Amino acid sequence: MKKKKQKTSGKARHSFFNTVIALVIKALLRLRYRVTIRGLDDISSRGRKGILFLPSHPALIDPVIMLSVLYRDFGPRSIADEFRMRKRFVNWLSKRFGTRTIPDVARTGGAGADAIMSVLSKSMEDLRNGENILLYPGGHLKRSRSEQIGATSAVQIIANSLPQVRVVLVRQMGLWGSSFSWSSGRSPDFVLALKQNLKNLLRNGIFFSPRRPVEIEFVEPDSFPRDADRITINRFMEDFYNTVADPNTYVPYLFWQDRKISIRPEPELLTTKGEIDSVSETTKKLVVEYLEELTGQRALSEKQSLAYDLGMDSLAIVEIVLWLEKEFGFLQVDTGSLKTVADVMLAAAGKGVSSIPALLKPVSAKWHSRSSANRPLSVSEGKGVCEIFLNQAKRSPDKLVICDQSSGEKTYRDIITAIIALKPFIEALPGVYIGIMLPASVGATICYLASLFAGKTPVMLNWTVGSRNMVHSLNLLGVRHVLTAQALVTRLATQGTNLTEMNDRFVFMETVAKKVSLVSKLRAYAASRLTWSCLRNSNRTDIAVILFTSGSESLPKAVPLSHKNIIANIRDIPSKVVFRENDVMIGILPPFHSFGITTAIVLPLCIGLRTVYHPNPTEAPTIARLIEEYKVSIAVGTPTFLNGIARASSKKQLRTLRAAISGAEKCPASVYQVINERCPHMKLLEGYGVTECSPIVSANTEKAPRPYTIGTPMPSIEHVIIDVNTREKVAENKAGILLVRGPSVFAGYLNYNGKSPFVKYDGRKWYNTGDLVSEDADGVLTFCGRLKRFCKIGGEMISLPAIEEVIAPHFAGDSDEGPVIAVEATSADENPDLVLFTIKDTDRATVNNYLRDAGLGGLHNIRRVIKLDEIPILGTGKTDYLSLKRMM
Repeated sequence: MKKKKQKTSGKARHSFFNTVIALVIKALLRLRYRVTIRGLDDISSRGRKGILFLPSHPALIDPVIMLSVLYRDFGPRSIADEFRMRKRFVNWLSKRFGTRTIPDVARTGGAGADAIMSVLSKSMEDLRNGENILLYPGGHLKRSRSEQIGATSAVQIIANSLPQVRVVLVRQMGLWGSSFSWSSGRSPDFVLALKQNLKNLLRNGIFFSPRRPVEIEFVEPDSFPRDADRITINRFMEDFYNTVADPNTYVPYLFWQDRKISIRPEPELLTTKGEIDSVSETTKKLVVEYLEELTGQRALSEKQSLAYDLGMDSLAIVEIVLWLEKEFGFLQVDTGSLKTVADVMLAAAGKGVSSIPALLKPVSAKWHSRSSANRPLSVSEGKGVCEIFLNQAKRSPDKLVICDQSSGEKTYRDIITAIIALKPFIEALPGVYIGIMLPASVGATICYLASLFAGKTPVMLNWTVGSRNMVHSLNLLGVRHVLTAQALVTRLATQGTNLTEMNDRFVFMETVAKKVSLVSKLRAYAASRLTWSCLRNSNRTDIAVILFTSGSESLPKAVPLSHKNIIANIRDIPSKVVFRENDVMIGILPPFHSFGITTAIVLPLCIGLRTVYHPNPTEAPTIARLIEEYKVSIAVGTPTFLNGIARASSKKQLRTLRAAISGAEKCPASVYQVINERCPHMKLLEGYGVTECSPIVSANTEKAPRPYTIGTPMPSIEHVIIDVNTREKVAENKAGILLVRGPSVFAGYLNYNGKSPFVKYDGRKWYNTGDLVSEDADGVLTFCGRLKRFCKIGGEMISLPAIEEVIAPHFAGDSDEGPVIAVEATSADENPDLVLFTIKDTDRATVNNYLRDAGLGGLHNIRRVIKLDEIPILGTGKTDYLSLKRMM
């Protein structure tokens, strides 16, 4: 059989049709750009084959300009970022001209390394065969007026392997400041910028557009250090490109505007200055030891550059990311955010800031529509989540209420259509419990509601606690199926989470969506517009959601929150913050988080509060862009996530925010400080809650917030503070155990035989929070610490007994008369270090392998090991943890 020629062959790339396309592109570019070429004739006179073209990369439009300039005489094959090639038109054009795509390791991690080397190998073979290659040395758009290549290795690999290859450097000037560049401080979108420029051409009568002057200089330097190391080669190229670093230049787009070209301020660059002080010395030491082992260098400092000082390229930094996720347990977003040793330390402490550019879909005009009255929002009438949701939807069925970048903007009617379509599928799954393992998103919200209307009890699965705790949680309730997404499961697998025991329970929503027939979709569409009886008459359980928590016991406990519990909590919230019709909230907390399920899913749907979801709370620059584009006024998150957003944003991006609600962990002074610097007009409202209380127990009010306190109790919550020892009520401003009772407090754990979480006081039953607080004369509470043996790391509860339970069997012997190990946490407000005390000889690596093998996530890893002659014990025979704390 005769083989069909591929479009990427040399012949196809130089076809008559492609020549016509190149000429058309060149003609169109002339309408907006006045391009001056220097040095190309000299290059051509030396020959037109076997050339490696290495241009600077100021804007997304410059590859198109390079194509128009080089195609006729040189026809180079380009190497491009596959992420940028996803758009249909761009993808088609790149294939026509034989472009080879490589993955961006900042997004794909180590999985992209083999693909990159494969493309480089093919490109070197092309050069040997006399073809020309166009490669951008930096691998990304420049983000300031200077080109920064860092320690990328592509050029070095080619130059060292092909010493005879012709190297032509290309300096492009005049494009920094265009709509295709990063000059605005945000990632440009090629298709959106192209559409806008084409509209401007028409508005200018095609031929009267102001033209941007662009100068392109081609130089084939004899002094190019082709045998040198990558740092030397990259510095040589940077010096060439930055000899003339053009400023942020604005050229008017319309001829009737002022035709004067102007220079604008350079974009603000994100820094991590000042935050390094919040990283523990133990974490810093571990990072330095790892980097020294990886690079072979010694005496590293926090300010050293990974690229320039340590010579690490993007693939080497991928290794750092994988190590960070395995060693410290925090999800690392991308490699681009790791520039210095200090950045690695911050990432190890869960405070890294993503550098991945946010390419956002445009926001509709309907989303930005405003109510002139801007009335306060209120919870609709009804007894449970489902009834209140339907009543709220009936008020304004076509109101946009939730959205994300994947699913788009959804009205109440859209949500109901999706629920009706999905409900039969969930009903058919066996068992009363249905697991949900999805991040904050429109999909997670719909799955949650569809499960309730299908008569199931949603069980929210926390994927950050490791496979051991996840399997226990499912087995505790006999959950047979878990609604999830393939992308999330794949991501967890690459992080090293062993999901083998759960694979047969996963139901991928991507597959479910394909199984919903066209007839089912049409029926759901019709029902959403005619009658909601199938939802109003559905059978529902009394429990609205089941969450999991780790207290002083070693394994997660199942916390059933009834409809009454959650509704009582959301009816209390307006007493602290008044939400209005024009408000928009950003939802980033995962729904397995009690703060997330209540404030980001149930509350918005029950009061009609527009909410924008983003699945990864660590992607701070993207969240900052969402806040700006969707005009978000309310942010809800943990101090760690709010801190990341503030650090990754400009004041302009956060100008619409009026309040940030902080919970899940004590808010440190450093977070108050950075938020005040970035967003001085916004009020930071710190609160306190526990999963068992649905979850908000107390919070500051927007009218009169008291920094560094957790505010006053919610209206429906009764509380009392008792002495740890005497169990008598404490005096004013004295710390004691907080006891609470009220309609938002749960009834008790499921399938649990341990000690009751409730205590008797003054003849009534109270929930014992296990937390120490004090109360002043105004009734304002201040968080003082935890009594139970767990700590919070990255917003997650970490059970110290659970860690001990895994480690102890590996060291206990028949001859041991007392405890051989004990685990305690340092008293740091943010991300405390876990310390192992032991009378045995061991090290961190050994102990952490035991924890990993037991299925505990990286957040449980030991940071320090302290050898003792004996573990101190109390008169009762129990471990004296207070004495151990004093030793740290």
